[in-house]
Amino acid sequence: MISTDFSHYPGYEDAVKNDHITANAVMTNNPIEFVKVLLDNEKKHIPGLVTSMCGWSSALTLLYMTSDMPGIQYRLIGYKNSGDADSVGDKSRVVGYCAMAVYQNAGSKITHSDVPYEIPQEDRKILLKLVRTTLDSYLAEGKIPEVNGSSLSDVLQNPAGAFVSLYKEGSLRGCIGRFDAYAPLYKVVQEMAISAATRDSRFDPVESSELRNITIEISVLTPLKKINSPDEIVLGRDGIYIRKGSNSGTFLPQVAKSTGWSKEEFLGHCSRDKAGLGWDGWKTAELFTYQAIVFGEK
Repeated sequence: MISTDFSHYPGYEDAVKNDHITANAVMTNNPIEFVKVLLDNEKKHIPGLVTSMCGWSSALTLLYMTSDMPGIQYRLIGYKNSGDADSVGDKSRVVGYCAMAVYQNAGSKITHSDVPYEIPQEDRKILLKLVRTTLDSYLAEGKIPEVNGSSLSDVLQNPAGAFVSLYKEGSLRGCIGRFDAYAPLYKVVQEMAISAATRDSRFDPVESSELRNITIEISVLTPLKKINSPDEIVLGRDGIYIRKGSNSGTFLPQVAKSTGWSKEEFLGHCSRDKAGLGWDGWKTAELFTYQAIVFGEK
């Protein structure tokens, strides 16, 4: 068991937003990403925030232990801060608390049959609306809308990996996703929407006032398939995931279409710009492909 508080002494609303950003960073199971988020939190100069996590070194140790273990999944069980303590909670200066679980799905490999290959139009509309309402609520109030999963179709209740991309006036404004099918698709999409808006280290967090100018795109993913040669990659059909040690990076299938890159450029940019391995780093790294069902508001 790893024990630590989360944020110390910001106001209630700032704590809710910052603690969910930090919790999402832990759930990436990536120690480098976790440290980046902690540093980004410091740069925001949130009033009253002394630390995003007082026991961050313990959490970092845990991530270094689990990041290379197969089948590891993190799950947020619950969140509260001291301002939630009924009449005695001082909302002007709080301490945050998250309950999280980490476990290993040993022997439970995800197969292609576990992932929905067809997303009906009605389900696509539901997911896009869910992302929109989730962002509206979370960015304005720090609250994640509750969803009655039992009322949704089997497709939306099936576990699947997914990315959520946000565009502002045609330019990327945030994109975060996960490959592992760790939760029902509708929950994954909700969580990745919040992460894309608040935790993409390439951009400042999205402000609530920006949402009217932002369009949403969702990519539902098939499981990763390890390949032995780049000859197995089909541009426009396959996304790529490059991994070496604790470094990793990915490009969705649509990136090759939008850029017009050759296969060598596709691999080189991903290796250098996303994985931090240098232009030719992919040649000594593990290579994976996946496909995506892509749909958006426009």
